[in-house]
Amino acid sequence: MKSIKSLLSIIIVLSLFIIGCGNESKEGKEKANQQGEPPQETSKVDKDKEVNEKEVEVQVEPLPSTYSELENKPVGKDSNYIPLSTSEDKEKAVERFKDLPEIKNNPSEKELDYYYQELLKRVQRDFNGPDSLIKQLKFQSFGNPEIEDPRYQFKENLNVEVILDASGSMAQDAGGQTKMKAAKEEITQFVKNLPEGTKVGLRVYGHKGSNADSDKELSCKSSDILYPIDNYDSTKFNQSLDKVKPTGWTPISLALNDAKNDLSSFNGDKNTNIVYLVSDGIETCDQDPVEAAKELYNSDLTPIINVIGFNVDGEGQRQLKDIADETNGIYSNVEDQAGLKTELEKINNIAEAWKKWKEKGEKSIELKEVQNNLEIFNYIAEEESKSLKEKDQINLLIYTLQQKNLMSKESREYIEKKNNEYHSWIDSEINNFNDELKKINQQSYLEAKEALEEKYQINTQ
Repeated sequence: MKSIKSLLSIIIVLSLFIIGCGNESKEGKEKANQQGEPPQETSKVDKDKEVNEKEVEVQVEPLPSTYSELENKPVGKDSNYIPLSTSEDKEKAVERFKDLPEIKNNPSEKELDYYYQELLKRVQRDFNGPDSLIKQLKFQSFGNPEIEDPRYQFKENLNVEVILDASGSMAQDAGGQTKMKAAKEEITQFVKNLPEGTKVGLRVYGHKGSNADSDKELSCKSSDILYPIDNYDSTKFNQSLDKVKPTGWTPISLALNDAKNDLSSFNGDKNTNIVYLVSDGIETCDQDPVEAAKELYNSDLTPIINVIGFNVDGEGQRQLKDIADETNGIYSNVEDQAGLKTELEKINNIAEAWKKWKEKGEKSIELKEVQNNLEIFNYIAEEESKSLKEKDQINLLIYTLQQKNLMSKESREYIEKKNNEYHSWIDSEINNFNDELKKINQQSYLEAKEALEEKYQINTQ
């Protein structure tokens, strides 16, 4: 009897222990759920959710289908040439693009399309389509009686001011010599070729202190008129330009505000005022250069403000283009001295037309003498060059990434095929432009402008 009681006691204790463990496990799960801890096993609903979240991350946008859409694509932060010839170059490229999506493990076509989309954004070039073309058309038709905007009519005086970036980055190489040396040579040649009677001015900014943080305050206050607007004197001008050394920060806003003072004696009623801003980067002095440019543009000086970006990165190009767009000016990005020369020569052409106008006793020139030339060959060659460089850069990059085992051969071939097809489309659009421009070039300014606006549905009002 005693042994039976002992056995019953053991059974009761074991039962209580098992029940306790069960309750403890249940309470533990409830506590884990209350604290938001994930369950040990993933349900089908959770798995489907994970798949959907992955699909949301890989949103593939359609590629541009018109040149206007292509033109509106923001310039990529890695749009400048990326060398890939040496082992060191390749390692730097891998490091630069390490944040691209991972596609080593059997990616789907959608994932590869997304990869190409993200890579293209990084190297996107500054294509110029119909919008830019109409601005070029207007500028190159300077003095044409059909242009209603008084800014683009010749007046008694022609004044050209160059605002030159002298920040530390202008000491960088650009095609075998520093950007500053190339700029000095081309500016010197440009002012030398201006016709007699043209007044010129030279303002520099960022030329004091250094680009160190300790010198920021000093450098951001540096903007000086080295050659006040006057008739060209080669000795004085060259002496002024020779003094410039690239050293500091980039106070573009300050320079544009000061340019307004430089031109204050040259009211727009009797003066054609042209300002060229030459810079290799963004404003770095915590100001808004777009607002400064708009204030200058809307003043009674009625200047034309064009901007030249000298071997500028993607972020810099976007800001400099905004300055030109907000003042109805032209933005041009040049990569070397030859490109800078081409842009500055456009002012020489306008100055020569102004000289003819003066020689005719300031009478209206016949249309054929100021007929827009559009520079079809240069425009088409520039766009074709951008397409080729962008295509080749992508193909070389993905080949390098394949060599570094960051994608398979199959993935590289898929992306390369997509890249080649896309740039073939760009090339065909450029060829269509070429045909259209040849027709337009035989028309008057108004006919050409209307033809472009109608064909590409542009509102320039």
